[in-house]
Amino acid sequence: MRLAITGASGFVGQELQRHFLDSVVIERQDDEQAIIEKLKDIDVVINLAGAPIIKRWSDPYKEILRKSRVETTERLVKAVDKSDVTHFISTSAIGIYPDDKACDEECDEVSEDFLGSLTKAWEVEAHKCSKPTTILRFGVILGKEGGALAQMLTPFRLGVGGIIGNGKMMTSWLDISDLMRIYGFVIDNQLTGTFNAVAPEPVSNHTFTKALGSALRRPTLLPLPEMALRLMYGEAASVVTGSKEIYPKALLEAGFTFEHPEIKESLKHILRRRQLH
Repeated sequence: MRLAITGASGFVGQELQRHFLDSVVIERQDDEQAIIEKLKDIDVVINLAGAPIIKRWSDPYKEILRKSRVETTERLVKAVDKSDVTHFISTSAIGIYPDDKACDEECDEVSEDFLGSLTKAWEVEAHKCSKPTTILRFGVILGKEGGALAQMLTPFRLGVGGIIGNGKMMTSWLDISDLMRIYGFVIDNQLTGTFNAVAPEPVSNHTFTKALGSALRRPTLLPLPEMALRLMYGEAASVVTGSKEIYPKALLEAGFTFEHPEIKESLKHILRRRQLH
């Protein structure tokens, strides 16, 4: 089984390359013909392309976010359709779902904010692929090498980590080792359709904060006002302050078993791995 990966330099892309050793990297600058050449003898394409979402969303940066996801996926799909690839796995985000509502894959409501419209357009392009297609909607992916957790570690280790606002907003998260297992499960079972890549136990920001403080043996006494995040990131602060209570119903019904379903154990597992490495 040979894979080709877009967005390979990112947090998840690097972990995929470690997990699936025989993989080909599709570069951002590759045009359609260059992609077609790289897809020779490739079985599965994993699309992770996309500019970082946690950054102030000026109008020009919103266009970068759109192009890096929607237009990149459009170009990739055209190349995949002209290849012998047998499975296309594209990425999306749980930002497609509305805030403050428990949702699984059967929820057909789309968030009315920028992130909702962006993820919807991203998925529309992926679904144009004529090959068997899977879409994984990422929650907050937790791992030792990057992502949200890496940004949190320094302030928490310094003892200045704390809850955001009132701490009631829900966080739907996933241990990156379970994400790698999800990819293997989807590929091995040739699953198509849309799947929420989240653990089965979403937690409040308060619970997440206390779990991380406990894993690091640090206090979590200083709350972070939502206004401070809005001043730093503007509209993009909604990625952090939004409340997403999302469940992986489709994965569970397909028979997938999570190794790290509980936040306290997952954080201890990740931080233990970090120390070993």
